[in-house]
Amino acid sequence: MAKKINKLKIRTSKKYGNIGDSPGMIHIDADAKKPLLTLYSYNSEEVQECDGRDFETILKQLDHCHTHTHWLQVNGLGEQRLIEQVGEHFNINRLVLEDIVNTHQRPKFDDYDTYFFATSRIITYNDDELSNCQISFIVKDNLIISFQEDYTDNFAMIVKRLISGKGLIRTAGPAYLCYAMMDTIFDMYFSLLSNLGDRLDDVEDRLYDNPDRSIMYDSQKIKRTMIMLRRAIWPERDKVNEMIRDDISLISADVKVFLRDAYDHCIQIIDMIESYQEITSSIIDVYLSIISNRMNEIMKVLTLISVIFMPITFIVGVFGMNFARQDPLTNKALPDNMPELYSPHGYTYCLVAMFVITIGQVLFFWKKGWFSRF
Repeated sequence: MAKKINKLKIRTSKKYGNIGDSPGMIHIDADAKKPLLTLYSYNSEEVQECDGRDFETILKQLDHCHTHTHWLQVNGLGEQRLIEQVGEHFNINRLVLEDIVNTHQRPKFDDYDTYFFATSRIITYNDDELSNCQISFIVKDNLIISFQEDYTDNFAMIVKRLISGKGLIRTAGPAYLCYAMMDTIFDMYFSLLSNLGDRLDDVEDRLYDNPDRSIMYDSQKIKRTMIMLRRAIWPERDKVNEMIRDDISLISADVKVFLRDAYDHCIQIIDMIESYQEITSSIIDVYLSIISNRMNEIMKVLTLISVIFMPITFIVGVFGMNFARQDPLTNKALPDNMPELYSPHGYTYCLVAMFVITIGQVLFFWKKGWFSRF
């Protein structure tokens, strides 16, 4: 029974806007989710959490905790008015707002006078579905705003660290929180690569045990995932490098130390991706070689069978020609018209001859070692 092949499903947004639009135009995808807002206001002593569906509630909390550092989470980009309100209140360039809602952006970093803007890709793999979502960051003096396409809680551990107050997360400023979220994304890449490595090992074991066409499909799915990861991590490396090397007032020297560690993680991820891509290509090549060798062996068997039966077929074909030995009108013997047809025991002699020829061919092929290669 043929094994069912599961096609890899890729969930990603491909909204690019309309052709000829002015720069800075905000177009909301019809499938975009309604935004959920969560505000964390924190300092070295406390964390206050505020949930709200309207921007006015968030503004009240910002005014109430004006001495705190704030992290505003926006999950869902399905409301144009909210995006415009964020831009108007915090004086954000409309080109940045356009990049936030057009979620096909490659990871990048832009530095402005009073804030910086960065994007990353969150890639997850569950049940043959590959999700490739964008997350955007706006970092100001005491505020970081994160924009995410869906409601997936990718930063639960950061919230837990923020509430517990462990480490520098409450005191190192919003740039450090931005680093912490980027580092979490890198950890997700490591986890995904570890899962893909296990799947590659399984595919490789199946390749040598019982190769079938599912190996090709599974290898291609893994290879496609690697390509998507590579497209995400290479610009991510350039982005982190830019954050380290540029003189940016919002990123302190202490935060740049952690960014260097994140840069090393990028290099490790790139090395793993390149190694896994080579392994995947090697598995595909080996599978094709095995299939080709198997086909060659089948053709060899069929060729040997054809060669063995060729002289037998020749003999049968010769004696199957219905030439009369006598003229039906005069009953005179016709010369050279297969006298063997009337030989005593001719049928037995013919069978013995065919059997001897067949055995002789088999012994000859066996002596040449052709049978031992199957």
